[in-house]
Amino acid sequence: MAQSSTASKDAAVPDFGIDTVPMTTPEALRDYLARLRAGQLGSLPALLGLVALVVLFASLSDVFLSLNNVANLLAQGAGQTMIAMGIVFVLLVGEIDLSAGTASGAAGAVLAMHYVENGNLLGGMGSTVFILFISVLAVAALLAGLLRIWAGVAMSVLAIVLAASGIAANPWIEMLLALCVGTAIGCITGFLVAKIGMPSFVVTLGLFLAWQGVILQFIGEGGVLGISSSPVLNNVANGNLSPLGSWLLFVLAAGGFAAATLGRHFSRRRRGLVTQPTPLVLSKVGGITALGLAATVLLTINRSSNESVVVTGVPYVVPIILVLLTIGTYVLNRTSYGRHIYAVGGNREAARRAGINVVKIRASVFVVCSSVAALGAIVYSSKVGSVDPQAGGLNTLLFAVGAAVIGGASLFGGRGRVFDAVIGGTVLAIIANGLGLLKQPAAVVAVVTGLVLLLAATVDALSRQRASTSAR
Repeated sequence: MAQSSTASKDAAVPDFGIDTVPMTTPEALRDYLARLRAGQLGSLPALLGLVALVVLFASLSDVFLSLNNVANLLAQGAGQTMIAMGIVFVLLVGEIDLSAGTASGAAGAVLAMHYVENGNLLGGMGSTVFILFISVLAVAALLAGLLRIWAGVAMSVLAIVLAASGIAANPWIEMLLALCVGTAIGCITGFLVAKIGMPSFVVTLGLFLAWQGVILQFIGEGGVLGISSSPVLNNVANGNLSPLGSWLLFVLAAGGFAAATLGRHFSRRRRGLVTQPTPLVLSKVGGITALGLAATVLLTINRSSNESVVVTGVPYVVPIILVLLTIGTYVLNRTSYGRHIYAVGGNREAARRAGINVVKIRASVFVVCSSVAALGAIVYSSKVGSVDPQAGGLNTLLFAVGAAVIGGASLFGGRGRVFDAVIGGTVLAIIANGLGLLKQPAAVVAVVTGLVLLLAATVDALSRQRASTSAR
């Protein structure tokens, strides 16, 4: 009997083993170490790499850990991190979206044109291009209807209404329009991959080029559409919460996390269900709360080098990322939709036989990806203050995919979290920021980033092989 119990623990799936096997704290720690030895590494390599990079760049540059640089670092990679958060959904079903970058660029171009032209997209695009634009949105709504993705239908129709109505420039309208355009793009991508059955690599590679051409058509070769004159659009990535707002954010985020985690833990204990050992749960909550407290204290200190200017507060991108992280984590972990995504990624045929609408699930993740990519475009465009023909180009795409993979999401499907994209995005932002402070050329940044991505993909492949060998 003891041997049978031990075997069941070793064979348990890491995310669900604690739900079926009661453990004390020492047993849980030993079980975690055993899963690491079996190749189930999760985000550990990325976290260790993150710590190593911080120590390395802090020792090489006196500026790296300065308050001003840390605040800039948070906003520097936020746009790409958000795109990566959407790509995680696609990776979970074993697909890839190479068009996420230019899809975000197209959404950003529409946002900027609507702002610059004071809502007159017809005048900005020209009649022929405008009619084609509306037609594409209508097709997206139709395809979403065929897939029964009603949110895609609603957002595509709303995009048509906003574009055709000629409503005057308003930053909130521009951001809503960009989100709607991103959703419409995802409906088209998802239909071609899931319903038609075309390989996602081929579809998204073709659309990568197509959306890049659309951006060029909207903006013009060598053109730039500036949005920095709008205080709201500029502050998305460049503004900061007030000190009071920063502390309210800390209380809300830390308190919400503690309440959700501890509430679920003690609720399961009261009902006699298996849960993680209480000391581990308390340690997790305490560690994250302490980290948030330290960050809030530091970011509410004046970080301006000019005595006549006061710059304090948590950057706006932090609550934006936290909201997306919370929603994405809740959807994947606590909803049937999220469980269906993992099921399709783990074994598509088994999911189909279990009654899951595989076509709809596969199509929907592309809708999620492109919608979140549009949000990333808003943040990225705000950071640079404009949209140009290279928006969402090759580096944006590769860094976004790289962030998801480096953070621990598997290229083979069935394994990953939205939090992985945040970790990977932070790693890439630190690499770019640290090497920039050391005055390294773009070539060195590209080489180092590529090697880190290659290392992450290698770790993913080797860990899956080891886990497969251990399961036999």
